[in-house]
Amino acid sequence: MALRPSGECWSVPNTDAGAAELVTRLRLLTPALVVCEATGGFERATIAALATAGFPVVVANPRQVRDSARATGQLAKTDRLDAGILALFAERVRPTPRPLPDGAAQLLDAVLTRRRQLLEMLTAEKNRLGFAPKPLHRGIQAHIRWLERQLDDVTKELAGLIEASPVWRAKDDLLQSVPGVGPIVSSTLLGELPELGTLSHKQAAALAGVAPLARDSGTLRGKRMVWGGRASVRTALFMAVLCGRRWNPVLKV
Repeated sequence: MALRPSGECWSVPNTDAGAAELVTRLRLLTPALVVCEATGGFERATIAALATAGFPVVVANPRQVRDSARATGQLAKTDRLDAGILALFAERVRPTPRPLPDGAAQLLDAVLTRRRQLLEMLTAEKNRLGFAPKPLHRGIQAHIRWLERQLDDVTKELAGLIEASPVWRAKDDLLQSVPGVGPIVSSTLLGELPELGTLSHKQAAALAGVAPLARDSGTLRGKRMVWGGRASVRTALFMAVLCGRRWNPVLKV
């Protein structure tokens, strides 16, 4: 943890006790903004503790933070340097705090993540089966069957979470009314693009990483490319478009 403009820096363990210590210390400092870098979920408990304590919290995109570090000429990377860069990013960029997802939304996101993990493991095992020596086939096939059962259970749990929420259920019905959008695409959008419905179409496209970005300079007109955004949402939308090109007249080319 680093402070601006004092430059004070300290660390706490990433545990419940560490989060409690951090909250206690920050209460004495009354920060205007707390910025934490997204770390694949390891930050969630600390962020939840800070938000519950009433601090304005932002979970920053690591790419934005790293680009900010490069802009200052800071190429080295240590925990202390990273904390300082995050504090500088908070001071200069002033990202806007957003309401954190509630417990149900966090659970939906966790189940979606688990489903992706199972799919990745299942794909890897099926690929291994094609090249593994025959004596290993039995074990790999047993693991594949287990993964398929787990995938089925998680998919049912996903459907149950959406069915249990009137708001999600209404959004799910609306999304699946679009030809090409099935239950998995719909649940991915609900869980990983919760802002959907509150954004313009351009803002939603930018968040999903499907908005063509200009690369112009003077008289040069560069090729528009899409990149960044939320990869899991972009992947789900790609599959929806593949199907929709056949069944959705709006997408037919």
